[in-house]
Amino acid sequence: MLIDSHAHLDSLEELPGVLKRAREAGIERIVAISSSLSSSVETLGIARTNESIYAAVGIHPHNANTTNKEVMGEIESLLVEPKVVAVGETGLDYFYMNSEKEIQIRSLVEHIELGNKHELPIVIHVRDADQDLSAILRAEDVSSKTGVIHCFTGDFPQAKEYLDLGFYISFSGIITFKKSEEIRDAAKNIPEDRILLETDSPYLAPVPYRGKKNEPSYVRLVAETVARVRGVALEEIAEITSANTERLFNLI
Repeated sequence: MLIDSHAHLDSLEELPGVLKRAREAGIERIVAISSSLSSSVETLGIARTNESIYAAVGIHPHNANTTNKEVMGEIESLLVEPKVVAVGETGLDYFYMNSEKEIQIRSLVEHIELGNKHELPIVIHVRDADQDLSAILRAEDVSSKTGVIHCFTGDFPQAKEYLDLGFYISFSGIITFKKSEEIRDAAKNIPEDRILLETDSPYLAPVPYRGKKNEPSYVRLVAETVARVRGVALEEIAEITSANTERLFNLI
């Protein structure tokens, strides 16, 4: 059995069919991730009506310019819900720069503060901003729950920086792409108790579905690649990553 630790279920069409295919593929649980206030409300609604789905609520760095006191107050009000297991996704994205750098940083820090206050892990997105992110995570008093660097696309030395800060590393369909040698090397060398698997559905579908809409059932292909590069059986990776996801998000 596998767990998809990061999927945007509110962005998927025909969700009942998607969830049916996930069950048939042996995906026993899904952590559904939010990107805005409205997304957080919708994602929590999905989790409430599906026993095997949990929610993370927060504002994506692309939408950081919508973050204000009122919005963060609304996000905080959702954190008391039993099906909410994390804050996010938050982070920094200097590639698209949909929100100014200073606004992204402020939003990230506010999410970290919420995670600390409510003793919840944070789900972090980072693109072209590892230096600033590492500095912020070192400066902030990140709680013992820490969090996960989702959809990791760096090399092992970069992964080690986040590992040293107590974070988990999650791999997506990108690990199956032909030119992802550095990512596969990172997956090979990361301690087994820090690896998570994800799809980031509906984005970043793995080979052979690259370019098509992604869905949680495809996390098996990510697991197969991680198992291959680590030289272990798929069943072992499934067991390890499921236990890691359950521990990080306190899934019950």
